[in-house]
This record gives sequence, C-alpha cells and structure tokens, in this order.
Amino acid sequence: MRILSGGHDFEGRSYVADVPFFILNMFYFRSISIDAKSQTAWVGAAATLGETYYAITQFNSSLAFPAGYCPTIAFGGHVSGGGHGPLVRKYGLAGDNVIDARIIDASGRVLDRESMGEDLFWAIRGGTGASFGVILAYKIKLVEVPKKFTAFSLTRTLQQNATKLVHQWQSVAPKLPADLLISLQLTTVKSSRTGKSTVAATFVSAFRGGVDELLYIMQENFPELGLVKGDCTELSWVEYIAFHFGLPKESTYDMLLGKITALPKDYFKAKSDLVQRPIPEEGLEKIWDLMKKMESPPGRMEWIPFGARMDEIPESEIPFPHRAGNLFLVFKTTSVEWNSTRVELMQERIAWLRKLHAVFGKYVAKNPRGAYVNYKDLDLGVNNVGKTSVEKARIWGAPYFKNNFDRLVQVKTKVDPYNFFKNEQSIPISQ
Repeated sequence: MRILSGGHDFEGRSYVADVPFFILNMFYFRSISIDAKSQTAWVGAAATLGETYYAITQFNSSLAFPAGYCPTIAFGGHVSGGGHGPLVRKYGLAGDNVIDARIIDASGRVLDRESMGEDLFWAIRGGTGASFGVILAYKIKLVEVPKKFTAFSLTRTLQQNATKLVHQWQSVAPKLPADLLISLQLTTVKSSRTGKSTVAATFVSAFRGGVDELLYIMQENFPELGLVKGDCTELSWVEYIAFHFGLPKESTYDMLLGKITALPKDYFKAKSDLVQRPIPEEGLEKIWDLMKKMESPPGRMEWIPFGARMDEIPESEIPFPHRAGNLFLVFKTTSVEWNSTRVELMQERIAWLRKLHAVFGKYVAKNPRGAYVNYKDLDLGVNNVGKTSVEKARIWGAPYFKNNFDRLVQVKTKVDPYNFFKNEQSIPISQ
C-alpha cells in the first residue's frame, strides 16, 4: 500500500513500487480548524502548507506555524518527517510543535495522542508516519510572528569573492540571533565576464523584524556581505513565502491556494548532509570545480543553518536527531528526466550528484554520516522485499535517526507486529 497525501516523496514512493500495490489517496483529508482560545489548529494530512498558512493568516495575521517553504507540500508527510522552514531557528521543526494527532493503526482503529500512547506519538513526529499507520491529522501549536518580516536575496559569484563569503557564512549563520535565518543557495551559472561556468552563491534572509534592526545585526555579524537598505524588502509572514520563490507579494494568496505555481514541476534526485565544522576554502574549491561541470541543467544546492532553538532541543525529543553540534543542513540535487528515453543523460546526472556527495564526505558528520529523512535517498539502502533485518535497515536508518532508530524499531514492533505498513525504507520490526 502506498499512502498519498501530496506526492512529494523525493523517490516517488507515494505512487510507485517494484511490486503490485494500491494507493490510499488522502486527498479529501484536508480540513483545517483553528481554535482562538488555545491558539492551536487541527490540520488534515492532505492539506498543503499553502492552504494551512492561508487559513492561519486569515484567522489571525499575527500567528503562523513553523513549517516549510514549498506551498504545495502536504502537511502529513512533511510533519511526520520533521519539517524545517524559515522559522526553524526560532521555533524548531514542525514536528517539535505538534501536540496531538489522529492515526489509523494496523488494526483499523482511529487513535489520538491519549489512546495511541506517548511512544507512537513520539514516533510520528519525525520518524515518518507511513511506517506506523495512516496519518489523518495533526494538532499544532501556533506561534507568534511580527507584522514585519524583512527579506533580502543577494547573489555573489566566484569572481565576486563568493568563496570567502561562503566560508565565513558557515561560522556566522548558525550563531546569529534566533529571529534571523540566512540560508544559502548555490547554483551553476554562466559568468557574465568570461562566458564560462561559475558558481553563484545567493544569501537569502528571513528576519522577524524591521529593516533597520536587520541592518544593525548584519553590520555587527556579517559586514563583509555588504548589505544595504536598498537590498531589503519588508513583508508580512505569508508574503515572505512568495518572496522566497521570486514571486511578487501580490501573488501571495494565489500561490498559497495553488492557483499559481511557485515552482515549475521538476523531477530530480537529491541527497543531504549535516555539516558540523566549517568546510575549508580548499574544500569549497573542490565542490565548485565539480559544480561547474554540471551546466545544463545546473547543479543546485541549498544550505540551511541551524543553531539557536535547534541547539536547545535534545536529540531524543522527537526522532529527528540532528540538533546541537550541527551547523547546517545541506540539500543537493540535480534535475532528472525520469520519463526520458535519453537514459545516458539521466545516468550522467545521477553519477554527477553521487560524485558531489562523495566530495562532501570528507567534510560532513560521520559515524553515522547524517541525512534528513524528508530528503529521501534510496542510495543509502533499502529493505528486502520480504522480511528484512534490523541491522540491514540500520544502514539507512542510522543516518536518518542516529540512536533514535532503535526506539523507532521498538515502537514499530509494538504497534505493527505483522509489518503491514512497509516500504523500501520503512522502520522494520525486530525478529
């Protein structure tokens, strides 16, 4: 069985399989109900992030929920894998802000937090829901946001000192005040000077406050970036989501409700890493050299800084373990035309991504090398089609969950002893 909420599984596991299967489509489970007194909301598994943000801001524009950027992602899958976004340094992950849930278990029972117990409730807030049952809805705690968000998007190429700026960003971004997140987008472009491939680094901010306060923080912490007032735009929280995708704020509500697309439909292969020490400049140069070899479509990465609230939450609080000691999360991707008859081109792009991942190996978290479960990567390993052992699954489970993997196995064995809910990277049962 494949459970389909939004269809954003990076390996397509919500609608394809190598064995006969059926799809449980959650499309109609998308209701959103908000309680004013408690400042909480119940959100259906198939409601998109855009629909959720729209409902919250229509109810009270001073409230929000700390989930992801992409408005078309469905709530159930996003939250059950942890879920990070522009408020991650202030409030942690989406899964950190869930206070109740409804799930159908392997016996067909509809359970809430009280009836499912704390172990299962823990597991479905970062350990993926599809291993344990069918998520129907999550109850979330809303958070406060100011009237003004300040955003900037500044691009520097290698010819504009990007290497030194990126190197410095690694030490600065995780230590900034919790109200400020500066993510880093890296892509291959053509140099306007030479016409040859180069790498462009785009620094993108999400600041909970006004432009003057942001300029002061940047001058104190990262003056080398050269930020000036004209680079900044003051927006509301939901307008910032449109800004992140390069859309005008007038398009915000249409984008949130899916009337226009924030991004063109793209098919890609992705990999992730966690970085715990700044990558030296010579390491960055090796990464740039490989990126410049992927021109069309360009190689792409996004680096998301942690620190602040993420450092305060224990590794075992929810299954997502990548907390204190991790400077930033790396998302690397290349477009892949999965339906293309140009098999050699597809293989070439995937091979390039694997080489890039190998280059990162020297500079990232080890024992285990970390990965983010919402950036699904079957290269890490897969379960057997029939019975699979815990140790075989640990090959991919440890990168996603570290020491939390064993507790997830215990929960799985207790609530789904016959392994009804299974897929290529579902939590196994102990034999």
